[in-house]
Amino acid sequence: MIARILGEGQFRLDDDAAARLTALDADLDAAVEAGDEPAFTAALGASVRLVRESGARVPDDTFVTADLILPFSDATIAEVRQLLADGKIPGDSVGSP
Repeated sequence: MIARILGEGQFRLDDDAAARLTALDADLDAAVEAGDEPAFTAALGASVRLVRESGARVPDDTFVTADLILPFSDATIAEVRQLLADGKIPGDSVGSP
C-alpha cells in the first residue's frame, strides 16, 4: 500500500501496517461524520505516526499512485470537509509530495 500524507510525501507500507492504517481510516471517517474533533485529532495523529514510523518513504522524484491519502497532520475536520467538497488534493501533481 502507498499512503500519502499531504505536505509530506508518500510512504510504502507492508501488509500489517496497511491493515492497521485501514482500521484507523475507518475511525477518521467516523469522526468526520460525527463532527467529533477530539476523536478526529486522535485518529489522524495515530495514522500519521503509523505511516511515518512503519512506512518506507517513496522518493519525491518517483511517481506512484497513492492508495490512501491522509490530510495534513494538523488538519481540522472543517479543512478535511473542504478538501472533500472541493475534490482537489493540494500538491497532487506528478512528483509533488
